[in-house]
Amino acid sequence: MPLSNAFKALPSALILLTAVYGSTRLVSAGNQSNPAAEGKTQACPNDDSGLTLPAGFCATVFADGIGHARHMVASPTGILYVNTWSGRYYGNDTPPAGGFLVALQDKSGAGKADVTERFGETIQSGGAGGTGIGMYKGSIYAEINDRIVRYSLPSSSIVPSASADTIVSGLPLGGDHPMHPFIINAEGSMFVDVASATNSCQLRNRTLKSPGANPCTELETRGGIWRYDANKTNQTFSPSDRYATGIRNGEGFAIDSSGRVFVTQHGRDQLHANWPDFYQPDQEATLPAEEVVLLKAKGDYGWPECYYDPFVQKLVLAPEYSGDGKRIGVCASKIAPAAVFPAHWAPNAMVRYDQKQFPARYRDGVFIAFHGSWNRAPYAQGGYNVVFQPLTGDRGSGNCEIFADGFAGPVKSPAKAEHRPSGLAVGPDGSLYVSDDIRGRIYRITYHGGPETNAVNITACPSATAPAGNPVEEAAKPPEGTHPDAGVAALPVPEGATREMVALGQRIYRGQVGGAACTGCHGESAEGTPLGPDLTGKKWLWSDGSYAGIKKTITAGVSQPKQYRSPMPPMGGAELTPEQVSALAAYVWAISHSASANRN
Repeated sequence: MPLSNAFKALPSALILLTAVYGSTRLVSAGNQSNPAAEGKTQACPNDDSGLTLPAGFCATVFADGIGHARHMVASPTGILYVNTWSGRYYGNDTPPAGGFLVALQDKSGAGKADVTERFGETIQSGGAGGTGIGMYKGSIYAEINDRIVRYSLPSSSIVPSASADTIVSGLPLGGDHPMHPFIINAEGSMFVDVASATNSCQLRNRTLKSPGANPCTELETRGGIWRYDANKTNQTFSPSDRYATGIRNGEGFAIDSSGRVFVTQHGRDQLHANWPDFYQPDQEATLPAEEVVLLKAKGDYGWPECYYDPFVQKLVLAPEYSGDGKRIGVCASKIAPAAVFPAHWAPNAMVRYDQKQFPARYRDGVFIAFHGSWNRAPYAQGGYNVVFQPLTGDRGSGNCEIFADGFAGPVKSPAKAEHRPSGLAVGPDGSLYVSDDIRGRIYRITYHGGPETNAVNITACPSATAPAGNPVEEAAKPPEGTHPDAGVAALPVPEGATREMVALGQRIYRGQVGGAACTGCHGESAEGTPLGPDLTGKKWLWSDGSYAGIKKTITAGVSQPKQYRSPMPPMGGAELTPEQVSALAAYVWAISHSASANRN
């Protein structure tokens, strides 16, 4: 039963009372003079986390300052492995020295990592880190740039000594959601999230009243789950490997005891901002619901044509596709979620609790880390917490509970939050780890209470149909920017080419066609890396920057770079057709002549 159903059956006064009580409890728990807080301090003498947890639970800071920590996995021996990320999502700040992958070990048994070792690609080798990480057959699998790679672990060390094997390459980059979280099941099937490049597949991304592309060709290579074999190396991303479609951004994965795969979905943004004729201002904050879906082969979950409205408890037609906030249309044939949550909480990670340290009630469900979003503004933001959602079979059962809160500190907002939950892992001793991708903190949550938690101390999640409340802050913008040219509709076209060629060139650049992943050297945004120059400005090293000059450079390659250590083979090392070379050149010319391009 979806989360919102049970709450809708309650009188509105009881919902309000529950919300007020939950808010009061969370505020008072952070007050040092509060008796409940003093009792917790005595029960958890080493609790330095600042988190609010149910009775019997304690938290400590396991590690801190390791970089923008995203997803995690714990080995059977208790080593915690973390993938960290960099780039425009974090203001392009300087990451810690060393590899983007981090191994953390508590050798002393004090509940804190006293060994920190880094490995994997670095800034110097062209890496930018990633989100996804997993473990299978004793090896670490990790996302880096457009690839998922495998590191074998020697018995004598917690970090690899050999280079990585590439499992799959050419994963699409760029756009609003360039990350590639994944999960590997017992049979070795690796399910990879290839999230959307846009908010809702508009012709001009995140732009007032811009219609949706019809058909949404983005779905050929984005907005779904792809499946690969974790046992095989050198696989290449292909549209033919799509396992399920219509998932805008599925960052969190969990596998239940029956082998069923669940995945979270970040709901789309800006319903009122882009379609004010159909939606009231407060609906920007209350629509659509965040989701957990049961993953099915060839399943279609609706994006971009549909979103889940918790008030009517149905998938409804998006305004970009002739919806008006009420029409159902083709959404009647799409797969509805297994559980729903308040809008714009941003579910970044999910894990099934499969150990025995926590009370038994936590073994039949999933923990979800809500990163917290921005699109509830100017109303109060939500999320920035970890919740527990019970499951029965393939559905959510009953209300979720706010399991851990207090990460953000005094203000829950993207700009002011002190920490934001981003990853989850369960250790072999039953500890639950939570990562923070602002300051690189890792929390460790343990249970020290009796055989069962006291239900009185459990804070229910607010209903997915709870009102937005009163405005509290100025309007916010998505961290990835509005990017009306996330597609190619707003890019200029060189003389002698067509807009269709520019669109094809964009796909070739990102490795979706032709096998030449230009992003590896020039970066996902084409702004350059230590391996290749910036293509968005006006400084050209090997031609005059004309359409013909760019085509010639692509065709011939660059055997002896003037300022970079890595040569570019002819056609980027791929077997591009003349038509594909022309399309790629048209795209490179277009991004260098865009109004937003850097004019060197």
